[in-house]
Formats: sequence, C-alpha cells, structure tokens
Amino acid sequence: MSVEEENKESIRRLTEEVCNNKNFSLLPEVVAEDFRSYGSEGEGMKGLDDFRLGIEMTFKAFPDFRYEIEDMFAVDDKLAVRYRLTGTHKGEWMGIPPTGKKFNTTSIYLCRMENGKQVEAWGCTDYLTFFKQVGLTLPGQ
Repeated sequence: MSVEEENKESIRRLTEEVCNNKNFSLLPEVVAEDFRSYGSEGEGMKGLDDFRLGIEMTFKAFPDFRYEIEDMFAVDDKLAVRYRLTGTHKGEWMGIPPTGKKFNTTSIYLCRMENGKQVEAWGCTDYLTFFKQVGLTLPGQ
C-alpha cells in the first residue's frame, strides 16, 4: 500500500471509528501526540488531549453529529478532505444555548501526516449555513 493510501485509511479510521463511533481509545493510533490545528481564527488545538476534548465537546452539543467523507485526495504526506457535517443542536456550544434544530453543512480539511498519523490540520467549515440552519442570529441582523 502506498503512503497516500495508508494516510487516507488513517483519516477514514479517524472519521468512522473515532469520531462517528466515538471510539476515542483509537485516537493515539491516528493522531500524533504533538498534533496542531489551525483555522480561520489562527492556531486551534494543541496536542492529542485538545483533539479529544474538541471531539467530546462537539458530541455534548450535537449528540448525533456525523462526519461523511465526500471527497479525499492525497499527495505524499498531505491530504485534502471534503466532509458533509450533520447533527442536531441539543447542548450548549461555545456559549450558545441549544436550539434543537438540525444542520447539514460542509467542511474542508487539509492535513499533514507522519507515520500514518495526523500531525497538522487546517480546516474551514461553512458556519454561515450552520448558523442559519440552527436559527442563530448573525451579527448585523
């Protein structure tokens, strides 16, 4: 199996087994201890514990949260994934009380891999669609 295929399989395991099936014990097999993430607001998660905490917080707010891989491309140690994200806002999220509404949006995720584990990631989620679907008021509205 090529490095690209091994890396894609690692992301599939992270998506299905760790995130969707909430099997957090597998997290160290697919994410590096010194993991770093970056988003539109700058540096985000630092380390494996932050990664785990982020997933746990997501599922507290959205118990039925699901990731679906729609596209995935790999070149050398880099991957690009386009996800479909779905769920229901049933718990507090970032200080926002639950609305009980469902959402269906997309996210683009780029990552760098080492030895079959994610070491860096850059993500961009369509929060505008998310906010509208869960009924949150956007600034200026």
